[in-house]
Parts: sequence; structure tokens; C-alpha cells
Amino acid sequence: MITSAPAIEVVGLEKSYRDLPVLRGVDFAVDRGSIFALLGANGAGKTTAVRILSTLLRADAGSVTVNGFDVAAAPARVRESISLTGQFAAVDEVLTGRENLVLVARLRHQHLPGGIADDLLHRFGLAEAADRRVATYSGGMRRRLDIAMSLIGQPSVIFLDEPTTGLDPQARLAVWDAVRELAAAGTTVLLTTQYLEEAEHLADRIAILHEGRIIAAGTLAELKRLLPPAKAEYIEKQPSLEEIFLAVIGDPSDRGGTAPSTEEKPS
Repeated sequence: MITSAPAIEVVGLEKSYRDLPVLRGVDFAVDRGSIFALLGANGAGKTTAVRILSTLLRADAGSVTVNGFDVAAAPARVRESISLTGQFAAVDEVLTGRENLVLVARLRHQHLPGGIADDLLHRFGLAEAADRRVATYSGGMRRRLDIAMSLIGQPSVIFLDEPTTGLDPQARLAVWDAVRELAAAGTTVLLTTQYLEEAEHLADRIAILHEGRIIAAGTLAELKRLLPPAKAEYIEKQPSLEEIFLAVIGDPSDRGGTAPSTEEKPS
């Protein structure tokens, strides 16, 4: 049931690796059953934020609640209600697609793991490849299988960290369809991405993370209003998300160089 309380609430989140500040007071909230995109360049702090939200990393300051539970005070309750798909597909290449799903269902003590596996294989368009070893799968198929595995146990919140990195356009579209289906079924999705088109096509709300801070947030329409009104000449051209992103963070080419990139490295 969708309630007024957000599925995810982040207030004043801070994290540094030794003397390197990565998150510098991050605030955002995610509505239940929505798709929220955390958009930023490499090194902006996206993965660090997801690791804290999913209880894999402890924050230096600030508060985070996921599904009503504080990630610092009740990490076990948070983990019971979430699932995380990282940047690289966590699938066993020796097993078949169906065997991967059955294994995870058994590890999560699900009733009728075979039925769960078959349902997810059909849902993600993998039924014909169910009995093939995952080593023979394409990148897009592996990513879809990875997302399917993360849904076992029906988590109410799912984190997708750069879900389409390295995929070809066709595979990327297939993953986008899977993400839309998750939200349509009531799952709250937080995804990180550096692909502007991905955020533009998928997200109900977008937050731009730059140098450890949220510097703009809202719906695509709200972000478009950050730019001056389009000039009506022969055709009125609406700003793209790429234009908004560069206007908000500053175009590196205007500064005569490339924007510095900060690697997120745990100590």
C-alpha cells in the first residue's frame, strides 16, 4: 500500500574516505512506487550513497531511513526489505539461468523455488534460455537475470547501481522495460546513472549529484524550468536533460579543461 511517508529519506548525509570528502551533506526523498534517478558523473558519490543506503557502508554523519527503518539503528530490518543490483551482474556463469534463480530462492527460504524461477524467467524474457549456462548469455541477458534474482523475496525497495553500464542500445532498452515493470508493480526503484538519456526516459524524479552535493532535484519538467525560457524563432526548442545537467554543474569546456574526477576508494 502506498502511504504518504517516503520509501527512502536521506538528510545531511556525509562520507569521507580518509581526507577525501565524497558526500557533503546530501538530502533527498523517494516516493513509494516511484523511479528515482541519482544522476552524476564518475566520482560524484553515487555508489557511495547506494552503499550507505543498502547498509554496506556506514555514514560519517546524517540520517537515512529506508522503508521506515534507520539504516544505522536497524540494518537487518532494512536488508529484509531491499535488494541491491551492483554495477556488475552477480550471476554464476557455470549454472543455467534457471539454476541461478532457484539457488537464490532457496537461500532466501522461499516456498516453491522452481515456480518462482519459472515465473521470473518468463517475466524477463529469458524462458527460452532458461536451461543454457549463463556463460553463453549476452550482457543484456545477464543484467536482466541479475535484476530478476534481486526480486526474489519481493523486496519493496530495489537499488540499481549503474544498471546499463556497458550494454548495447538494444540490451539497455530491455533493462529499461524491466525497470518500468518494477515500478508499475509497486516497487520503489532508486537507480544511479551517468547516462542522461536513461534518467530522462525512466525517472519520475531526478537528483543531480555533483562533487558530493545535490545541486538540483525535481521532475524533468521542474529541472527544465531552471534554464531560461526557450526562444521562439521558427521552432521552439525545449532544453534536453544534457543541457540542463551541463548548465547546473558547469560545462567543463567553458573552463578550458576537463572537470576533475574523484575516484571513490574505500580505505
